[in-house]
Amino acid sequence: MVWNDVVRAVYPGRFQPVHLGHVEVIKWALSGVDELIIAIGTAQESHTIVNPFTAGERVVMLKLALEEYGLNLGRIYIIPVPDILMNSVWPIYVQLYVPRFKYGVARNPLVIRLFREAGYEVLVPPPYERGKYSSTKIRRLMAAGNESWRSYVPSSVAKFIDEIGGVERIREVLGSD
Repeated sequence: MVWNDVVRAVYPGRFQPVHLGHVEVIKWALSGVDELIIAIGTAQESHTIVNPFTAGERVVMLKLALEEYGLNLGRIYIIPVPDILMNSVWPIYVQLYVPRFKYGVARNPLVIRLFREAGYEVLVPPPYERGKYSSTKIRRLMAAGNESWRSYVPSSVAKFIDEIGGVERIREVLGSD
């Protein structure tokens, strides 16, 4: 395979934390492209209620989840990308951090529009129970001390979150105990 002939897509997300819906989107995307770039957004922020995990922790979570589900890491790039606060140039900005890609992978209407305005085709994955698999919902469950959050993430990710004290971090950032 010639490097320039590789069909690649980029899947942006914050992955705060990685959940089973993300895994399904990744599996779906890999069924249609040679390689997938997972762009970890808001890479510069951590230890907040919206972005509790560092970019490095999210890289590890993704790697653990992909290994747990038997996905070929040789076909995947995991690249942290800091935010830029100019939506109209965001897809061009992402190009500075990642290998060349043909497709964007997104369901978010704004992200779809931004990719299309920048001249990219967009692969829109099925919703995979979007109401069920939501990082916001998972963080809320963690903050409330509700152990059901574990059922929404790969077991390897739950174990990693335990190892780094992720639930405690979220609760401390909220100021609750």
